[in-house]
Amino acid sequence: MTKIAIFGVGLIGGSLALCFKGKPGITVVGHSPNQASVERYLKRQVVDHATTSMEEAVEDADFIFICVPVGNLEEYLAKIAKLPLKPGCIITDAGSTKASISSFASSLKLKDAYFIGGHPMAGKEKSGAEAATSHLYENAFYVLTPDATIPDEVYNRLAELLQWTRAHLVKLNPKLHDEVVGAISHLPHIIAVALVNQIAGYNESNEYYQNLAAGGFRDITRIASSDPIVWRDILSDNREVILRLLEDWNSEIARFIEQLKHNDREGIEEQFRRANKFRSALPERRKGVLTSVYEVYVDVPDHPGIIGQITTLLGNHRINLSNIQIIESREDIPGVLRLSFREEYHMDKAIELLKEENYAVHV
Repeated sequence: MTKIAIFGVGLIGGSLALCFKGKPGITVVGHSPNQASVERYLKRQVVDHATTSMEEAVEDADFIFICVPVGNLEEYLAKIAKLPLKPGCIITDAGSTKASISSFASSLKLKDAYFIGGHPMAGKEKSGAEAATSHLYENAFYVLTPDATIPDEVYNRLAELLQWTRAHLVKLNPKLHDEVVGAISHLPHIIAVALVNQIAGYNESNEYYQNLAAGGFRDITRIASSDPIVWRDILSDNREVILRLLEDWNSEIARFIEQLKHNDREGIEEQFRRANKFRSALPERRKGVLTSVYEVYVDVPDHPGIIGQITTLLGNHRINLSNIQIIESREDIPGVLRLSFREEYHMDKAIELLKEENYAVHV
């Protein structure tokens, strides 16, 4: 029997647990220092067993996943390293920064266990064990960052286990990981927060900024609503990379400033053309480090019960809506419903059903 211990059974750890739970020859144990959380894990049936004891969780464990916030990773790893571990045990984490925890793991000089940094690059707006799903990592990238001392056999054991997630495994150097993820995730979060705070400042003297900041502005800045504590720790941990990225960002903004000062229309056009070309080449149907939004727009006639008909149709087919918004509905003019989904396959199924019912659907 393969035993997997998971510390931090929230969205990330809980989704990993659901990927492994019930598979042949695997038992999953969840840990939390909080008894109420342990009971919640069991009630939700995310794990096979749960405990508040770290010793009990790691006893005879073949794999240990540390899925706590970045700011707590070293604390947990240090405590686990002092416990009696099964010889050959593989310890991994799920943090979005890798260089610091990999360096810390090396300093511990684990004897009978191995540490391989990990970063499952998927998520969603909800958090906690209640939001966990076995589909979270499907078609997502899952980065592993083993150092040079990790035997191939050990890496392959972890890689084989992670096949249950249906993610695309990528092996990277820890520092390279932090540089790439810093650019495609950490920097965008800073930009979104700075932009929202800039508009919030304008709004203090003119409420039209907030009143009109709907639609596209809300969509492109949604990551500014991310957990402040989590992002405080991530940015602090990856600060050297972030500082270099911000210097490059300032150079990009300075280029726009100069082009606007000199009314360089061709230069501005080329900026958009270059961005358009690169963005168009990005894969559309693969999960990335930033949480995707799955939304469709449905033209609906303005008559009583139409919204109920649509939601009933989706509900009868077990399709989960995360949000529904009426964008416009006036007499003799079709209204528009914006339907939001947490999972891509729910969106795809909804599109299929609505088209079968002759609704005009726009993605």
